Amino acid sequence: MSRLIRILIVIIAALGACVILCGVSLFLISGGDPVNYLRTAYLRLTLAGRQADINRSMSADETPIRFNVSSGDTPRLIAQNLFNQGLIRDPSLFVDYVRINDYDTQLEAGVYFLSQSQTLAEIATALTDSRSSQFPFRILEGWRMEEVAEAIDNNPYFGFSGHDFLAVVGVGSSPDPDFAAFVGLPIGSSLEGFLFPNTYQLPAQVTPEMLRDFLTDEFMLQVGTELQADALAQGLSLHDVVTLASIVQREAVHDDESPLIASAYRNRMDIGMKLDADPTVQYPLGISGNWWPQITQADYVNTISPFNTYLNIGLPPAPIANPGLAAISGVIYPQTSPYIYFRARCDGSGYHVFAETFEEHVGNEC
Repeated sequence: MSRLIRILIVIIAALGACVILCGVSLFLISGGDPVNYLRTAYLRLTLAGRQADINRSMSADETPIRFNVSSGDTPRLIAQNLFNQGLIRDPSLFVDYVRINDYDTQLEAGVYFLSQSQTLAEIATALTDSRSSQFPFRILEGWRMEEVAEAIDNNPYFGFSGHDFLAVVGVGSSPDPDFAAFVGLPIGSSLEGFLFPNTYQLPAQVTPEMLRDFLTDEFMLQVGTELQADALAQGLSLHDVVTLASIVQREAVHDDESPLIASAYRNRMDIGMKLDADPTVQYPLGISGNWWPQITQADYVNTISPFNTYLNIGLPPAPIANPGLAAISGVIYPQTSPYIYFRARCDGSGYHVFAETFEEHVGNEC
């Protein structure tokens, strides 16, 4: 009997030693956190069987969905918000996935553009770098600011409306004083004409004020001090230049014709002749859905507006659209010509035929 007891004691001691040895090994392998190590191992085993769910998207819909991660949001709260917005199917799976991949400490606060076409794994990776959340926005030459506002409304990436944008660029807005001084902007004027046409890469968190400043900063960058100085040397502020350039932009189909069209208008101004520019009649008549309407003979005299250059001598009180650099440069450096009149060529090319006299102009009619 004593021999059996001794054997049992030896077995128990051996087992105890094995347990202790395994415990020590587990402690060392786990970096001092055996409980978390075992939990992680279990999660890895569980997730190994759910790869199909991890790599499956909600749908093929690539429509961007604006998703916000606030500072202090936990992985569980982020997962629930993703679920609520229809971006993932299983919040718990997301929490487990980011934990296993050490993303739980890398999830960044910010605004993201996600879609139902992204898998859970792709979404988790995306949420670790808010700096990559940018989107393109294009403003075309010759757009008026209402068209920019409509483009904002039609763009799912913006977190504000076109109306919000118009509130910071319209009449009575408060642009940067340095910019206002640079262009000679009259107090209380809108920023029509100075929302520089270009394609921009905008941060996800862009605000109306930020967008306004991006556009006006780009205007100053593109125009530069040399063009400003050359305009001032001719007695023109950049506000004057852009006002005429906005008309040239609406008339010129091809950039290379801008200096010649500008020449005809500046020749009219030099002799005190009205500009007689059709776009200045279209501008006050424009409405949503038809910002540049076809005009009739009656519109020339019945459109009572300070912008109508068929009724008023000199420049309109402000730009009517946002011109590009070619139109602006064309006004500052017009082509030398004797022309006063121009009309569209009859060949449909978009170019114009020019004339010195009204009789010649009439003779150029198609």
